[in-house]
Amino acid sequence: MHLAQVFLTPQNTTHRQYEALRAYFVEQLPGPEVARRFGYTPGSLQQLVHQFRHQPERSFFIDPTRPGVKADEVVRKQIVRLRKQNLSVYDISEALKKEGSARTPVAVAQVLRQEGFAKLPRRGDDERLPGTKPTAADPADARTLSLEPRTVRTKFGGLFLFLPALAELGFNRVIGHCGLPGTQMVPAAHAMRSLLALKLFGTQRHTHIMSAVLDEELALFAGLNVIPKRSFLTEYSCRIDPACYPKLMRHWFDAISGLGLTHGRSFDLDFHTIPFHGEDALVEKHYVSKRSRRQKGILVFLAQDGEQRFFCYANADLRKDQQNDEIMAFVQFWKRRTGELPEELIFDSKLTTYTNLNRLNQKGVQFITLRRRSPQLLQELLARPRSAWRRIELEGVSRQYKTHRILDATVTLDHYDGPLRQIAVTELGHEEPTLLLTNQLRRSAPKLIEPTREGC
Repeated sequence: MHLAQVFLTPQNTTHRQYEALRAYFVEQLPGPEVARRFGYTPGSLQQLVHQFRHQPERSFFIDPTRPGVKADEVVRKQIVRLRKQNLSVYDISEALKKEGSARTPVAVAQVLRQEGFAKLPRRGDDERLPGTKPTAADPADARTLSLEPRTVRTKFGGLFLFLPALAELGFNRVIGHCGLPGTQMVPAAHAMRSLLALKLFGTQRHTHIMSAVLDEELALFAGLNVIPKRSFLTEYSCRIDPACYPKLMRHWFDAISGLGLTHGRSFDLDFHTIPFHGEDALVEKHYVSKRSRRQKGILVFLAQDGEQRFFCYANADLRKDQQNDEIMAFVQFWKRRTGELPEELIFDSKLTTYTNLNRLNQKGVQFITLRRRSPQLLQELLARPRSAWRRIELEGVSRQYKTHRILDATVTLDHYDGPLRQIAVTELGHEEPTLLLTNQLRRSAPKLIEPTREGC
């Protein structure tokens, strides 16, 4: 009976799989019984059966004539023995390399997984074996930067295409005028170039920097011997005095203007909420459009050049009692920086009040805004005869929703002096019509709808 147990009690993964499949296909035992007998879950057994159906030629027995098989079994036993000593896959890989049986950590992990070993809990540095600790980069220090000619490999080579532009606009001078924090080891301009490099490269953020701390070219772009670590870049924004941001925006705007870049005539204005997940009770709740709810967050006002497609103004120091008047702050900013008022502003209905619309009109600033659709207003529109609506066709848009029906009328509003033009637009892909308000009384309707169509 003892000898029979050798066959009935599998000692390794391959033997157990063979006996389980034999019981399922040859003895035709029910799946739950086979799973219980050989220590599988019903789902794992079904997966094993599925794999075998697609690979019935799989070999379960060792061919003694095939070279290297015996050596593989010996290495497998060594891996199991070393794991029982509580060594990680990296420690085992290094130990096998010293014994002349090199295996990668991935191969070691695969053997351990087949043998049923779970992952080890994360260990502290003092618990690791000598030589298994990760390579530590030097502290970031601009004073130790070496400019000796050398050849290195990097994936950040495209960053150097931006250096001529940074040099022409005087990046270091702009940063120096803003009072941003810096040290002798990492000056402010070097810290900002480190953050800028990650932004220019694509999806990289300061939380991903640890995988590139040894890249020499990334550090060279920042003007450092090595790029600052994640902790430095994460905490840097917390060290910036809020008064520095308006200075940075003004000096950056002037520097960009000095390069001869032209501005468009139309600007898209909007609010954006950056969610806050801390416990600070002073943070107000704002609407987050992507989540369709209100939650704690930082309210940011953004102004984007509608033609050149770049942001030209931002303010993240807003509270609810200030948000309605931020549009006037942008108008004043643009006047101070360019000497002219913005020609046209496009924004949502919740961005400001009718009183501020009146102030914009008195200053001669053209605007286009969406109007809130109240039930009474929708009822009045639906009561209008079909002959009052006319059909228009937009140019330069895709075929979908290219033609629309509009109702063009003049209206008056409380707290606004004079007439306003209201254009109701249907067949935009919404069930209810979209309402536009503007002080541009003579401009053609298609020209008014086209720049706002994306937001409709």
